[in-house]
Amino acid sequence: MELTPRTAAVVGGGIGGLATALHLRSGGWSVDVFERARALPATGTALGLWPAALAALDTLGVGARIRDLSRPQTSGAFLRPDGSRIASLDVAALQRRTGDTVRLISRPELLTVLYEANGGAVAFGRPVDDIRPLEDAYDVVIAADGLNSAARRTLFGPRHRARYAGASSWRGTVGGDTGAVTETWGEGLRFGITPTTGGRTNWFACAVAPEGQREPGREVAALRARFGHWHAGVRRVLEQLTEPEVLRRDLYYLDPPLPSYVRGRTALLGDAAHAMTPDLGRGACEALVDAVVLARALRASSEVAAALRTYDAERRAVTRRLVRTARLMNRMAHARRLTGLRNAAMRAAVTLGGPPS
Repeated sequence: MELTPRTAAVVGGGIGGLATALHLRSGGWSVDVFERARALPATGTALGLWPAALAALDTLGVGARIRDLSRPQTSGAFLRPDGSRIASLDVAALQRRTGDTVRLISRPELLTVLYEANGGAVAFGRPVDDIRPLEDAYDVVIAADGLNSAARRTLFGPRHRARYAGASSWRGTVGGDTGAVTETWGEGLRFGITPTTGGRTNWFACAVAPEGQREPGREVAALRARFGHWHAGVRRVLEQLTEPEVLRRDLYYLDPPLPSYVRGRTALLGDAAHAMTPDLGRGACEALVDAVVLARALRASSEVAAALRTYDAERRAVTRRLVRTARLMNRMAHARRLTGLRNAAMRAAVTLGGPPS
Protein backbone atom coordinates (compact mmCIF):
# COMPACT_ATOMS: atom_id res chain seq x y z
CA MET A 1 0.00 0.00 0.00
CA GLU A 2 1.34 3.41 -0.96
CA LEU A 3 1.73 5.76 1.98
CA THR A 4 0.14 9.20 1.84
CA PRO A 5 2.94 11.80 1.84
CA ARG A 6 3.23 14.09 4.80
CA THR A 7 2.28 17.69 4.11
CA ALA A 8 3.95 21.04 4.77
CA ALA A 9 2.92 24.63 4.19
CA VAL A 10 5.82 27.04 3.68
CA VAL A 11 4.92 30.69 4.19
CA GLY A 12 7.42 32.77 2.25
CA GLY A 13 9.10 31.98 -1.05
CA GLY A 14 12.44 33.58 -0.27
CA ILE A 15 15.77 31.83 0.20
CA GLY A 16 14.89 30.00 3.42
CA GLY A 17 11.41 29.02 2.32
CA LEU A 18 12.49 27.68 -1.08
CA ALA A 19 15.42 25.78 0.45
CA THR A 20 13.17 24.12 3.03
CA ALA A 21 10.59 23.19 0.41
CA LEU A 22 13.27 21.69 -1.84
CA HIS A 23 14.74 19.48 0.90
CA LEU A 24 11.32 18.29 2.07
CA ARG A 25 10.15 17.53 -1.46
CA SER A 26 13.28 15.47 -2.10
CA GLY A 27 12.31 13.46 0.98
CA GLY A 28 8.84 12.68 -0.34
CA TRP A 29 6.85 15.41 1.38
CA SER A 30 4.00 17.26 -0.31
CA VAL A 31 4.78 20.97 0.03
CA ASP A 32 2.82 24.12 -0.78
CA VAL A 33 4.76 27.41 -0.85
CA PHE A 34 2.82 30.65 -0.38
CA GLU A 35 4.59 33.87 -1.43
CA ARG A 36 3.22 37.39 -1.03
CA ALA A 37 5.08 38.84 -4.05
CA ARG A 38 3.74 38.25 -7.54
CA ALA A 39 7.05 37.06 -8.99
CA LEU A 40 10.69 36.49 -8.18
CA PRO A 41 12.65 39.75 -7.83
CA ALA A 42 14.48 40.87 -10.95
CA THR A 43 17.05 42.93 -9.05
CA GLY A 44 18.91 42.59 -5.79
CA THR A 45 22.22 42.99 -4.07
CA ALA A 46 25.15 40.59 -3.86
CA LEU A 47 25.24 37.91 -1.18
CA GLY A 48 28.29 36.36 0.39
CA LEU A 49 27.79 32.62 0.80
CA TRP A 50 29.92 31.38 3.69
CA PRO A 51 31.17 27.77 3.86
CA ALA A 52 28.28 26.53 6.03
CA ALA A 53 25.79 27.96 3.52
CA LEU A 54 27.63 26.34 0.63
CA ALA A 55 27.50 23.02 2.48
CA ALA A 56 23.74 23.49 2.89
CA LEU A 57 23.40 24.13 -0.84
CA ASP A 58 25.41 20.96 -1.52
CA THR A 59 22.92 19.04 0.64
CA LEU A 60 20.11 20.51 -1.44
CA GLY A 61 21.78 19.30 -4.63
CA VAL A 62 22.38 22.77 -6.09
CA GLY A 63 25.86 23.52 -4.74
CA ALA A 64 27.63 22.84 -8.02
CA ARG A 65 25.25 25.11 -9.91
CA ILE A 66 25.77 27.91 -7.39
CA ARG A 67 29.54 27.56 -7.64
CA ASP A 68 29.29 27.83 -11.43
CA LEU A 69 27.25 31.04 -11.19
CA SER A 70 29.13 32.69 -8.32
CA ARG A 71 32.65 33.96 -7.89
CA PRO A 72 35.06 33.46 -4.99
CA GLN A 73 35.94 36.27 -2.63
CA THR A 74 39.70 36.56 -3.07
CA SER A 75 40.45 39.44 -0.71
CA GLY A 76 38.86 41.84 1.71
CA ALA A 77 39.81 44.91 3.71
CA PHE A 78 38.51 47.54 6.11
CA LEU A 79 39.59 51.04 5.08
CA ARG A 80 39.58 54.61 6.39
CA PRO A 81 37.90 57.33 4.32
CA ASP A 82 41.29 58.36 2.87
CA GLY A 83 41.80 54.80 1.60
CA SER A 84 44.41 53.75 4.16
CA ARG A 85 43.99 50.26 5.57
CA ILE A 86 42.55 49.44 8.99
CA ALA A 87 42.75 45.66 8.61
CA SER A 88 42.77 42.92 5.99
CA LEU A 89 40.73 39.73 5.92
CA ASP A 90 42.81 36.58 5.59
CA VAL A 91 40.68 34.76 3.03
CA ALA A 92 43.27 31.99 2.70
CA ALA A 93 43.06 31.29 6.44
CA LEU A 94 39.30 30.85 6.19
CA GLN A 95 39.74 28.36 3.36
CA ARG A 96 42.36 26.41 5.33
CA ARG A 97 40.09 26.30 8.38
CA THR A 98 36.86 25.32 6.61
CA GLY A 99 37.94 23.76 3.32
CA ASP A 100 35.96 26.34 1.38
CA THR A 101 35.82 30.06 0.74
CA VAL A 102 33.14 32.74 0.60
CA ARG A 103 31.43 32.93 -2.79
CA LEU A 104 29.60 35.98 -4.12
CA ILE A 105 26.33 35.79 -6.03
CA SER A 106 23.36 38.08 -6.63
CA ARG A 107 20.21 37.37 -4.64
CA PRO A 108 18.05 36.98 -7.80
CA GLU A 109 20.43 34.35 -9.18
CA LEU A 110 20.34 32.32 -5.97
CA LEU A 111 16.54 32.57 -5.77
CA THR A 112 16.20 31.51 -9.40
CA VAL A 113 18.29 28.38 -8.84
CA LEU A 114 16.23 27.39 -5.80
CA TYR A 115 12.97 28.18 -7.60
CA GLU A 116 13.88 26.08 -10.63
CA ALA A 117 15.06 23.20 -8.44
CA ASN A 118 11.59 23.26 -6.86
CA GLY A 119 10.06 22.90 -10.32
CA GLY A 120 8.60 26.39 -10.09
CA ALA A 121 6.02 25.17 -7.58
CA VAL A 122 5.33 28.43 -5.77
CA ALA A 123 1.95 30.11 -5.27
CA PHE A 124 2.80 33.76 -5.98
CA GLY A 125 0.50 36.57 -4.94
CA ARG A 126 -0.68 34.53 -1.93
CA PRO A 127 -0.03 36.44 1.32
CA VAL A 128 -0.68 34.56 4.56
CA ASP A 129 -1.56 36.98 7.33
CA ASP A 130 -2.95 34.31 9.68
CA ILE A 131 -1.21 30.93 9.87
CA ARG A 132 -3.81 29.29 12.11
CA PRO A 133 -5.94 27.86 9.27
CA LEU A 134 -2.78 26.30 7.81
CA GLU A 135 -2.02 24.55 11.08
CA ASP A 136 -5.34 22.71 10.76
CA ALA A 137 -4.70 21.73 7.13
CA TYR A 138 -1.03 20.59 7.13
CA ASP A 139 1.22 18.33 9.18
CA VAL A 140 3.67 21.19 9.70
CA VAL A 141 3.79 24.91 8.94
CA ILE A 142 7.11 26.61 8.20
CA ALA A 143 7.07 30.37 8.59
CA ALA A 144 9.80 31.97 6.49
CA ASP A 145 7.96 35.26 6.10
CA GLY A 146 10.78 37.62 6.86
CA LEU A 147 11.65 40.57 9.04
CA ASN A 148 8.09 41.66 9.79
CA SER A 149 6.77 38.11 10.11
CA ALA A 150 3.01 37.89 10.57
CA ALA A 151 3.46 34.33 11.84
CA ARG A 152 5.86 35.49 14.56
CA ARG A 153 3.37 38.12 15.66
CA THR A 154 0.54 35.55 15.76
CA LEU A 155 2.57 33.01 17.74
CA PHE A 156 4.54 35.25 20.11
CA GLY A 157 2.78 38.62 20.13
CA PRO A 158 3.96 42.14 19.26
CA ARG A 159 6.71 42.29 21.90
CA HIS A 160 9.08 40.26 19.72
CA ARG A 161 9.42 42.59 16.77
CA ALA A 162 11.91 44.25 14.49
CA ARG A 163 13.72 47.14 16.22
CA TYR A 164 15.43 50.01 14.45
CA ALA A 165 19.21 49.70 14.64
CA GLY A 166 19.76 53.47 14.37
CA ALA A 167 21.14 53.50 10.84
CA SER A 168 19.74 53.82 7.34
CA SER A 169 21.24 52.12 4.30
CA TRP A 170 21.44 52.66 0.54
CA ARG A 171 22.34 49.96 -1.96
CA GLY A 172 22.60 49.13 -5.63
CA THR A 173 24.92 48.01 -8.41
CA VAL A 174 27.02 49.86 -10.95
CA GLY A 175 28.88 48.83 -14.07
CA GLY A 176 32.45 47.63 -13.98
CA ASP A 177 34.25 45.00 -11.96
CA THR A 178 36.12 45.38 -8.70
CA GLY A 179 38.39 42.62 -7.53
CA ALA A 180 38.29 43.25 -3.78
CA VAL A 181 35.66 43.42 -1.06
CA THR A 182 36.12 46.61 0.97
CA GLU A 183 34.31 48.38 3.78
CA THR A 184 35.27 51.94 4.51
CA TRP A 185 34.48 53.23 8.00
CA GLY A 186 34.11 56.89 8.90
CA GLU A 187 32.39 58.71 11.76
CA GLY A 188 28.86 57.31 11.82
CA LEU A 189 29.26 56.41 8.13
CA ARG A 190 30.19 53.31 6.16
CA PHE A 191 30.58 52.43 2.47
CA GLY A 192 30.94 48.88 1.14
CA ILE A 193 32.04 47.73 -2.30
CA THR A 194 31.70 44.11 -3.42
CA PRO A 195 32.34 42.39 -6.75
CA THR A 196 29.37 40.49 -8.05
CA THR A 197 28.52 38.43 -11.11
CA GLY A 198 27.95 39.80 -14.62
CA GLY A 199 30.90 42.17 -14.54
CA ARG A 200 29.18 44.53 -12.13
CA THR A 201 29.95 45.98 -8.71
CA ASN A 202 27.62 45.81 -5.74
CA TRP A 203 27.73 48.70 -3.27
CA PHE A 204 26.06 49.77 -0.04
CA ALA A 205 26.25 52.78 2.21
CA CYS A 206 25.10 53.28 5.80
CA ALA A 207 24.65 56.36 7.95
CA VAL A 208 23.32 57.09 11.40
CA ALA A 209 19.94 58.70 10.74
CA PRO A 210 16.43 59.03 12.19
CA GLU A 211 14.14 56.10 11.40
CA GLY A 212 12.10 56.67 8.26
CA GLN A 213 14.14 59.62 7.01
CA ARG A 214 14.01 59.88 3.22
CA GLU A 215 15.10 62.43 0.61
CA PRO A 216 12.91 61.73 -2.45
CA GLY A 217 14.63 62.63 -5.67
CA ARG A 218 17.78 63.62 -3.79
CA GLU A 219 19.20 60.36 -2.45
CA VAL A 220 22.14 60.45 -4.89
CA ALA A 221 22.90 64.03 -3.92
CA ALA A 222 22.73 63.06 -0.25
CA LEU A 223 25.16 60.19 -0.81
CA ARG A 224 27.60 62.42 -2.66
CA ALA A 225 27.41 65.01 0.10
CA ARG A 226 28.21 62.39 2.74
CA PHE A 227 30.81 60.34 0.87
CA GLY A 228 32.02 62.43 -2.07
CA HIS A 229 35.29 63.38 -0.32
CA TRP A 230 36.20 59.74 0.45
CA HIS A 231 38.82 57.71 -1.43
CA ALA A 232 38.80 57.07 -5.19
CA GLY A 233 37.10 53.67 -4.98
CA VAL A 234 34.04 55.21 -3.32
CA ARG A 235 34.03 58.18 -5.67
CA ARG A 236 34.07 55.88 -8.73
CA VAL A 237 30.84 54.31 -7.52
CA LEU A 238 29.22 57.61 -6.65
CA GLU A 239 29.96 59.03 -10.10
CA GLN A 240 27.86 56.27 -11.73
CA LEU A 241 24.77 56.52 -9.55
CA THR A 242 21.39 57.50 -10.95
CA GLU A 243 18.37 58.19 -8.77
CA PRO A 244 16.08 55.34 -9.93
CA GLU A 245 18.73 52.68 -9.22
CA VAL A 246 19.36 53.66 -5.59
CA LEU A 247 17.37 51.68 -3.03
CA ARG A 248 17.11 52.91 0.55
CA ARG A 249 15.93 51.07 3.63
CA ASP A 250 16.43 51.25 7.36
CA LEU A 251 18.28 48.55 9.29
CA TYR A 252 16.45 46.39 11.84
CA TYR A 253 17.05 43.43 14.09
CA LEU A 254 14.82 41.19 16.22
CA ASP A 255 14.66 42.18 19.88
CA PRO A 256 13.97 40.72 22.35
CA PRO A 257 14.96 37.28 21.03
CA LEU A 258 12.30 34.62 20.75
CA PRO A 259 12.03 32.09 23.60
CA SER A 260 11.67 29.34 20.98
CA TYR A 261 11.67 29.02 17.21
CA VAL A 262 8.72 26.62 17.35
CA ARG A 263 5.21 26.62 18.73
CA GLY A 264 2.79 23.78 18.21
CA ARG A 265 3.35 22.43 14.69
CA THR A 266 4.82 25.67 13.35
CA ALA A 267 8.52 26.52 13.02
CA LEU A 268 10.01 29.92 12.21
CA LEU A 269 13.24 30.27 10.27
CA GLY A 270 15.45 32.93 8.72
CA ASP A 271 14.58 36.54 9.49
CA ALA A 272 11.24 35.49 10.95
CA ALA A 273 13.16 33.72 13.72
CA HIS A 274 16.37 35.71 14.10
CA ALA A 275 16.48 38.88 11.99
CA MET A 276 19.92 40.48 12.30
CA THR A 277 21.61 43.56 10.94
CA PRO A 278 23.63 42.78 7.79
CA ASP A 279 27.00 43.52 9.38
CA LEU A 280 28.24 39.91 9.34
CA GLY A 281 26.79 39.15 5.92
CA ARG A 282 25.15 36.06 7.37
CA GLY A 283 21.38 36.53 7.09
CA ALA A 284 20.87 34.51 3.90
CA CYS A 285 23.50 31.99 4.98
CA GLU A 286 21.77 31.24 8.27
CA ALA A 287 18.41 30.90 6.52
CA LEU A 288 19.94 28.19 4.31
CA VAL A 289 21.38 26.36 7.30
CA ASP A 290 18.04 26.67 9.13
CA ALA A 291 16.28 25.15 6.14
CA VAL A 292 18.55 22.11 5.92
CA VAL A 293 18.53 21.45 9.67
CA LEU A 294 14.73 21.77 9.89
CA ALA A 295 13.94 19.68 6.81
CA ARG A 296 16.49 17.04 7.78
CA ALA A 297 14.90 16.71 11.23
CA LEU A 298 11.41 16.44 9.72
CA ARG A 299 12.54 13.82 7.20
CA ALA A 300 14.26 11.77 9.90
CA SER A 301 11.45 11.68 12.48
CA SER A 302 7.94 10.32 12.33
CA GLU A 303 6.95 12.86 14.99
CA VAL A 304 6.70 16.46 13.90
CA ALA A 305 6.94 17.76 17.48
CA ALA A 306 10.18 15.86 18.09
CA ALA A 307 11.65 17.13 14.82
CA LEU A 308 10.80 20.72 15.66
CA ARG A 309 12.43 20.36 19.09
CA THR A 310 15.59 19.08 17.40
CA TYR A 311 15.62 22.05 15.04
CA ASP A 312 15.09 24.54 17.85
CA ALA A 313 17.84 23.00 19.98
CA GLU A 314 20.33 23.03 17.13
CA ARG A 315 19.67 26.49 15.71
CA ARG A 316 18.41 28.88 18.39
CA ALA A 317 21.56 29.38 20.49
CA VAL A 318 23.92 29.82 17.56
CA THR A 319 21.70 32.27 15.68
CA ARG A 320 20.94 34.31 18.80
CA ARG A 321 24.70 34.68 19.25
CA LEU A 322 25.05 35.90 15.65
CA VAL A 323 22.26 38.46 16.16
CA ARG A 324 24.13 39.87 19.16
CA THR A 325 27.46 39.90 17.33
CA ALA A 326 25.97 41.62 14.28
CA ARG A 327 24.37 44.26 16.49
CA LEU A 328 27.70 44.89 18.25
CA MET A 329 29.43 45.17 14.87
CA ASN A 330 26.77 47.62 13.71
CA ARG A 331 27.26 49.83 16.73
CA MET A 332 31.02 49.72 16.35
CA ALA A 333 30.94 50.47 12.62
CA HIS A 334 28.73 53.51 13.12
CA ALA A 335 30.59 55.00 16.08
CA ARG A 336 31.02 58.76 15.85
CA ARG A 337 33.60 59.08 18.65
CA LEU A 338 36.83 57.29 19.53
CA THR A 339 37.09 55.89 16.02
CA GLY A 340 40.83 55.31 16.45
CA LEU A 341 40.16 52.92 19.32
CA ARG A 342 37.38 51.31 17.30
CA ASN A 343 39.71 50.72 14.37
CA ALA A 344 42.38 49.26 16.64
CA ALA A 345 39.83 46.88 18.13
CA MET A 346 38.74 45.78 14.66
CA ARG A 347 42.35 45.27 13.58
CA ALA A 348 43.06 43.14 16.66
CA ALA A 349 39.89 41.08 16.18
CA VAL A 350 40.68 40.33 12.54
CA THR A 351 44.35 39.56 13.29
CA LEU A 352 43.65 37.26 16.23
CA GLY A 353 40.48 35.56 15.14
CA GLY A 354 40.24 35.86 11.40
CA PRO A 355 36.89 36.12 9.65
CA PRO A 356 34.04 34.23 11.31
CA SER A 357 33.14 31.00 9.57
